[in-house]
Formats: sequence, C-alpha cells, structure tokens
Amino acid sequence: MSGGRLAIRAGRWSAAHRKLAMLLWLGLVVGSLVLGGAIGTRQLASDQGGTGSSGRANQVLHSAFPQPAQEDVLVQAVSGRHDLRPAVADVIARLRTVPQVGAVRSPYAHGARGQISGDGRSALVQFNIRGPADKAQDHVQGAQAAVAAAQREHPDLRIAEFGAASADRALSRASQNDLHRAETLSLPITLLILIVVFGALVAASVPVLLALTAVAAALGLVAIPSHLTAFDPSASAVMVLIGMAVGVDYALFYVRREREERRRGRSAEEALETAAATAGRAVLVSGTAVMIAMAGMFVVGNATFTSFAVGTMIVVAAAMIGSVTFLPAVLSALGDRIDRGRIPGLARLAPRPARGRGSLSAAILRPVLARPRMAALVSVAALVALGVPALSLHTLNPGVRSVPANLPVMKTYQRIQAAFPGSPGPALVVVQARDVMAPPVRDAIGSLEARALRTGQMSGPMSVTVNRAHTVAVTQIALAGDGTDTASNRALGTLRGQLIPSTLGRVPGVKVNVTGDTATSSDFSALLSARTPLVFVFVLGLAFVFLLLSFDSVVIPLTAIVLNLLSVFAGYGVIELVFQHHWADSLLGFTSIGGVSNWLPLMMFVILFGLSMDYHVLILSRIREARGRGLSTREAVAHGISSSAGVVTSAAAVMVAVFSIFASLSQLEFKEFGVGLAVAILIDATVIRTVLLPAVMTLLGERNWWAPSALRRRARERSARVAPRPVPVGE
Repeated sequence: MSGGRLAIRAGRWSAAHRKLAMLLWLGLVVGSLVLGGAIGTRQLASDQGGTGSSGRANQVLHSAFPQPAQEDVLVQAVSGRHDLRPAVADVIARLRTVPQVGAVRSPYAHGARGQISGDGRSALVQFNIRGPADKAQDHVQGAQAAVAAAQREHPDLRIAEFGAASADRALSRASQNDLHRAETLSLPITLLILIVVFGALVAASVPVLLALTAVAAALGLVAIPSHLTAFDPSASAVMVLIGMAVGVDYALFYVRREREERRRGRSAEEALETAAATAGRAVLVSGTAVMIAMAGMFVVGNATFTSFAVGTMIVVAAAMIGSVTFLPAVLSALGDRIDRGRIPGLARLAPRPARGRGSLSAAILRPVLARPRMAALVSVAALVALGVPALSLHTLNPGVRSVPANLPVMKTYQRIQAAFPGSPGPALVVVQARDVMAPPVRDAIGSLEARALRTGQMSGPMSVTVNRAHTVAVTQIALAGDGTDTASNRALGTLRGQLIPSTLGRVPGVKVNVTGDTATSSDFSALLSARTPLVFVFVLGLAFVFLLLSFDSVVIPLTAIVLNLLSVFAGYGVIELVFQHHWADSLLGFTSIGGVSNWLPLMMFVILFGLSMDYHVLILSRIREARGRGLSTREAVAHGISSSAGVVTSAAAVMVAVFSIFASLSQLEFKEFGVGLAVAILIDATVIRTVLLPAVMTLLGERNWWAPSALRRRARERSARVAPRPVPVGE
C-alpha cells in the first residue's frame, strides 16, 4: 500500500472512531511505559562500548576480575616545602575506617614508585573502591568525607581527591543539571513559539501533546530491543531531543494543512482527508527518510552508536504513527474548537499561507524566480565559503577538557596532572598468559616498565595487579600529556608500537592489549575514520532509492542529496570557526581545545540529513501536488515554497530554539552539539529551502521530473489510485 493510501485510510478510520483511536494511542503510550518498567532496559556495561585493542582489554578485565575503581588523594604543600608525612598518615588512617575503601597505598611504603613528585611538594595516596567499578560512584561518598575531614585538620596543606569514581559522580551531577536545564527550558520555549505560530493555546498544545506522548512511548519501547543489544543510557537524551523535534514538525504539517483547508471553506471531513492525503503522506515519507539516516549509525559497528540508532528510529516511528492516527482523531474531536484560547495581538502574528504579494516569502521568491541562475550561484558561493573552514576541521576526544574547569574535581585533576604528568588517566597494559607469574612473563613486564621510564614519554606511579587465577596481569603506566592530546597519543604509539613488541611480544603464548583514556580515545577515533565514509554511502544510497520511489523522479533525489550535503558542509564550517579557534570563548563560555569532539561530525550528519528531509519532503510534496494539478514547474515551485513557508519557518524556529539551549550548557560537547545543529538547521530552512531549492528547480524546469519509463508508468498508476481533492491555488 502506498504512503498516500495508508495515510488516507488511517486518517479516515481515526476520524470516524476518534474516541477509540485516542484511547488506543494513549493505551499504547501507557502500555509501553508499563512494559518497559516491567522488563527493564538492559544497559550497556562498561566493557561493551569499546573497540579495537582497548575494547578487547576492557572485556578481559571485566571477565578476569572485577576491576576496582582507583582513587588518588593529593596531599600538597600550598607554598614552599612542607613535611607531608603527618598529613599522609592522617589521610590513610581515616580512609581505612571507611568500609567501601580497600587497598590503601602509601607513597612512603616500601616499593612505592612515582607517588611523590620530583620537587617533594606533592604526594599521592592511592586506594580502591570495593566492588564493581560501574557502581563505584555510588560508594565513594564515604572516602570523600574522610578526605574532606583531613583537609579541615590540615588547613595549611591542599588535600583533595580525584579518580574514576569521584570524577564520574561529579560529572554525572553536572550532566544531569545541564540536561535538566535543557528539558526545563525547551518545553516552555517550544510552547511559546507554537502559541505565536497558531495564535491560540489549544492549537499550540496539540503538537506538544503528540511529541510528548511519542517520546514517552519510545522510552518505554526501547526496553524490548535492549535485551538483544544493550542500550547506552546517554542515548535517551538524544531520543527526547529528536522525538520532540520531529513530533512537533509532523503535527505542524498536519494541523496547518487541516486549518488551511478549513479556511478555504472545506467541511471538517474534507479538510481532514486532504490533510491526510497530503501532509499525512509527507509525514510518512519524511519519517522514513529520517529513519534511514539514523540507521546509518548501525554501520559504525559501535555499541553506543547502535543505541543511538535504535533509540532515534523508535522515537521517529512513534511520532509517525501518532501523526497519522492519534492526530486526526484529536483534530476531528476538536473541530473548530482548536482555535480556542486565542491570545489578543498574537492572532495577527500567526503565520498564514504566504500567497499575498507583501509576504516575506513572496518578497524573497520574486527575485529568486526572476533570476534563478544568479540566486543559485550566490547562495552556493555563500554556502561553500561558509563550509571551506571545514576542510581544516580537526577532531579529537576532548576527554576531561570537555568538563567545566571550575568544578572542584577538575581543579584537583589539573593539580595532579601538573605534579604527576599522566597519572590521572594512565594506560593499562592487560597481559594474558597461562601463568603471568612465570619468570619469562614477569621479567618482560619488568623490562616494559623500565624501558617505559627511559623513553621520557611515560612515568610513574606504576603498579601491577594479578587476578587470582594468575592468567591476567594489569600494568599501570602513566603517559605524558593530559590523556587525549598529541603528547599522550605519541606516548601510546611508542608503548604499542615499540615497547610491547620488544618485551612482552617476544614471550610465546602471551596476548597483550592496552586500554585507558588515551587508548580508548585513539581506537574510537580510528574506528570513526574507517567507518564514516561507509555511513555516508549507506545513508545517501538508501535515501536516493527511497526518494526515487517516493517522488517518481531521478533528478529530485539527486537534488535533495546535494542540497542537504551543502547544508551539512556549511554546518561543519561553522563548527570549525567557532570551536577550533578562540574568538567565541567568552561569548559562549568555553575554552577552545583546538578541535571538535570526534563523534560530532558523524552525529551531525545523520541528524541533520534526517531532519532536513522534513522540510524538503514537505516542500516537494506541495510542489508535486501543484504540478499534478497542471501548473508549470515554475508556478508549482512558487506555490510549493510559498504555501509551506509558514510551516517550515515555524518548525525551524522550534528546532533552532531548542538546539540553542544546548549551546548555553556548561559542557563543551553539549555546546558543540547545540551550536552545530542550530546553525545548520537555520541555514537549511532559509538559504537552502527559500533560495537555493526554488532557484535550482526553476533552472531544471521539466527535467526535475525525469524518470525511466517504468517509473513514469508506476507514477501514473499510483496517481490514479490516490488523488487528493483538487484545491485551486488561488483560493
């Protein structure tokens, strides 16, 4: 069944059985939440999200023994030299009274290495948090209280704690505060924009209701596939973001078209059926295109990206289903009451279909259609100029540099990094052998440590941990740099490429993998470099085939792909200009780290390509609809752009406002994500859809609709089966 026929049948049934349709949708939402709560969402374990050598090392660590989370306590003289022994002894005594603390290691104990700084002003007390590392942040409070008490006892010294557990706890709280702020602001801002769009409270509430219920259903339903492939909890935030964006968009398409038909004098039934045949079909086509784009993340082959793909596809599917079932039922039930709650003054601001000579879209379209070649050249030149900086785009794993430096835990990290370079995020060399305590293996580990120190790229503290079965040994080696910079990556390359092959690599039957912050970052970047081209090919190829079958044209999908790539390219350029340099630091409240997060370009591509299809499909649907009524391509383009201008502007305003909120959050990666998406959506909805698309389609003329004979025959047959009621353009 074609998308048009499906949307019409769903709309008819829902309008005729509106109470049942609404109850079924609400039942689906509640049932999804109940089911999700009952079966639970299986979350991604710490050893499942890695890749390459670091991923294998994490799996070995997880299976060999529960690797405890290690914490460091910095005992440091604030000025001058100071006898640190009494304070160190006090810290150790207090920590040993905490039940969750184990394996306390004094910097003055026999055999301790690298726990006292070269200038003697700083010492590290190291200890473990008992139990699985994944749960350590829930059990670190007792140790933090003991360290705080020691600081009060020794006010002339600096005594502070840093480690995986304390950092995770602080960063989780910071992330939760950021996301809570985003969620708190996004909903009222979205509602406010929709009130301006519709000029009435009831009409503005309908898109928000659809989006919220679609997101709720998706968050419950995601529990089902999580038992096949574990779900990364961080994907939930992206699900909410995408779900709200497409849910509001689809409702806008549908509601605005239904209202438009009612203003033309159509009956309620005729208006709903026309909306179903046009906007409903556009929703199904657009939603499928978005899901195709999101499916590209499967190609990465990483568990976290798989979670993002599954979660976003489910929430888009939920928004699609709700749009063609629940939404017609709500519109049928409300009738003209949807215009209730009009706010004086705003009703005049509410956008209307742009047919008047004085409208903004008409003012832009007139010169574009009069001189399409010039409009195309100027807009393409502007987009290319904006995107050129992307050719110098440098990606990296920001690591802790993404975190606000004013957090106390980050200040401690920086002080430890200064006194003990590399120690906060050391490399973990995971050695597997039949017996790691055998002399050849032990000698090789000792040789590795000695050679590492001689390179000048690695340092202490060093330690070796062995599991009970003596089949796995873990050697901790501090790397130069901050964990993700050039110095750290160079040290990792020396460790993997030279030291390990010349020591442990020569012992028969030994397997060696390296993990840690630097190794994990390096392996993830290598994976993205290898898989990103495949993602582009996958998404663009499937999108071309899908649009080819949806619009019965070869030229239309090619044009869509090129225009969307221009939009993404310009967005990449803006990201490079803003975040790879320092001019915007004070404006957005961050410190440039000389690059952007390595996951951002790929994530931006799939999200932007998907969301931009919303606008593109809506506009193309209106153009093809007018073309089917006998208008010339030029007239159809003018009608399609002008009649959809209000919806596109409104949808873009919502998206830009929501994404801009992320630019105001404290963490650098949130800022990059928000600025990149907000700017790219703004460019897409203005330059691409208002200027470049009509200019290109006008230049192509009848060639827009070129297709092989088989495809043209299929189009005629489908048009005979599904045809919306004729609506005169001039009305």
